[in-house]
Amino acid sequence: MKQSRRDFLHTTTLLAASLPLARFPLGAAEPTAMKPTPTPAAGPRGLLFDAADLPRIRANTTDPRFAAFWQSMLAADVAADTDFLEHHVRLRNHVVDLLHVQKILDRASFIYLVNRDPAQLALAKLAMRRMLDYPEWDSFVEGGKQVFGMQRATEGTFALLLALDCLGDALTAAERAAVEQAVLTKGVPACYTAVYGMKYPDRVRGWDWNPRSEVDEFRNISLKRWPIILAATNLRIIPTACLGIAACYFRGRLPQADAWLELARSSARAFSTMYGSDGCYDEGVSYWGYTTLYLALFAEVLWRTHGIDDRQLINYPGSVRYALTMTNPTIDDHRKVRDFQHVKGFTMPTIKPEFDVVNFGDANGGVDVSVAAWVRRTHGDEVAQYVAREIGEAKFVYGLIWYDPAASEAAPEPALLDHRLANDIVVSRTGWHTLDTVLALRSGGPANHEHADRNSVIFKAYGERLLHDPFRAAYVRAQPRWLLRLTEAHTAVLIDGKGHQYHDGSEGTNASWATARVIGYQTGPGWMAVTSDATEAYNLVNDKVTRVHRTLVFLKPDVVVFLDRVALAGATAAVQVRFQAYNEDLAGQVAADGNQFRITRPHATLLGRVAPAAGRTVHPGRLALAEEDGIYPFAEVVSPAAAEHAILTVCSARPAGEAHGDLAITTVEGGWHIQGSHGGRAIKLALTVGADAVPGVEVWSA
Repeated sequence: MKQSRRDFLHTTTLLAASLPLARFPLGAAEPTAMKPTPTPAAGPRGLLFDAADLPRIRANTTDPRFAAFWQSMLAADVAADTDFLEHHVRLRNHVVDLLHVQKILDRASFIYLVNRDPAQLALAKLAMRRMLDYPEWDSFVEGGKQVFGMQRATEGTFALLLALDCLGDALTAAERAAVEQAVLTKGVPACYTAVYGMKYPDRVRGWDWNPRSEVDEFRNISLKRWPIILAATNLRIIPTACLGIAACYFRGRLPQADAWLELARSSARAFSTMYGSDGCYDEGVSYWGYTTLYLALFAEVLWRTHGIDDRQLINYPGSVRYALTMTNPTIDDHRKVRDFQHVKGFTMPTIKPEFDVVNFGDANGGVDVSVAAWVRRTHGDEVAQYVAREIGEAKFVYGLIWYDPAASEAAPEPALLDHRLANDIVVSRTGWHTLDTVLALRSGGPANHEHADRNSVIFKAYGERLLHDPFRAAYVRAQPRWLLRLTEAHTAVLIDGKGHQYHDGSEGTNASWATARVIGYQTGPGWMAVTSDATEAYNLVNDKVTRVHRTLVFLKPDVVVFLDRVALAGATAAVQVRFQAYNEDLAGQVAADGNQFRITRPHATLLGRVAPAAGRTVHPGRLALAEEDGIYPFAEVVSPAAAEHAILTVCSARPAGEAHGDLAITTVEGGWHIQGSHGGRAIKLALTVGADAVPGVEVWSA
């Protein structure tokens, strides 16, 4: 059943008003139009769990995998939360305060489900009432009137419906009816309007900031093109999933729920193409976690409540392998990392070193257990169980709901040690643990939450980030840390001091036009080589640019050779190659001497040897940020103005206190030889530059 936005908004309020008087059970007969597969279990079901699941969920709270997470939930200050809810909630503040209220509800209602603690019940009910006190649930309006939701109204809708399951008979009929009516009047319309607008952007009258919402830091961001921009981002699937979950909840009770569900399923199917065939996701692994979790939540609720199976919508086992590929655990020295505010009252999160990730773009959070546990349960994938048990971070209660400690696991297949993803990100490693080495290359196309980082590199060895990609770049262009989004803040190439094309931030953190492509990739015993072409991205800034190629040769475990080739037509330019050090904890140092540079971290060092050439220099530098905005040191190789550049840099890593080997770079006709010893093994490599775009690579020993 199709329904226009106008018809939807006209009928929803009437339906909400009549709902508390209705006496339709949630398990009402299935409408014939959906033609579902058989319901997986008889009788009415909870959205995510049944009574039979509670013993396993309770046991998971004491499992070593979740014990620390559970204790952190129990340690939350009930008195402080109560004081906030009673005295400090600002009913026009959706970005910070409404989220805080929702998180209290999430936590308290789930603790009550497990422990039946009356103090948590009282706190959950108070949080529920405060959410209902908000006259509106989000910061955006369509056509100057209708509030629509991206995160607060959407997540809040699901949080309230899940809380109804968690609190169960502890709620009165009146309390339950009040929640349902609020969801129908403030949640579902906001979700529906957002999803409808992204499906039919030509029918949108105009998206703008809610004049009654406290979002002054963001009002300079134009929302004019957001119905188009956000349709390919994580902010599409959140309202999609929450609309679909609400439709599942009310289906059989309200006739309009069929239309809501049809729109939500249609939107989810359209969005599924944002994933690669191998399950990769362009916005980065943090946004993969957020997006894929809500896609899975919708699929799970749809299957449990109505027997409709959308659990194969994307390559979920492959997507877990994508997340696994992007893990990058480092040593935790418990050094303080300075806080930076994203917006007033919202501190940018810092990532725990043991859950560090390959953070291309704005990625800034560890892989969570939840999706992997769900994929093991629904797809029988044993590698997903390995991720859930050994790799991911326990951050959400969904992991407690889905995790099965008795499920079998399997270690990642060896092919994942050298992984070229469908989106042209390449990650090569020696293993999956803290002291293993990870080398990651950012090739591929644009995406929401990206940085100007084509051909940039992250390198971790001996537990330390040695070549770094910055965390916590500003989302608002007026803030100084917007600089961290630009090419100059990455281990990448500059041409006459300029990076490749990037947008100005006037529409937020949306995609640029910059594209790179992997044009050569090969592996051998103990080595990997890749060449990426970012010419198009740089040509958008300087139309004289005809080549920007980066070749990496990784001799495992700790030697990486960089070859950067830049060419211009009818012009000359200087080229800078930057190697960024990790200094978020103020424990990184950069020094240079002659044709070498050294990056020093507490547990490891990196030595870079640059092939000499006339006029070429190597020196340390620092990003142009005030100290209060962070200290970001780098080493920079400068090649003087010319029409063609070929800059070879041989980097090696060693544990702190151990000497680097003697690796000699010899220039030969058509290329270079790198030969010597390092880490107790012989190194012999030849790079040949000929007519082909991809250099020839010969490895004799590694």
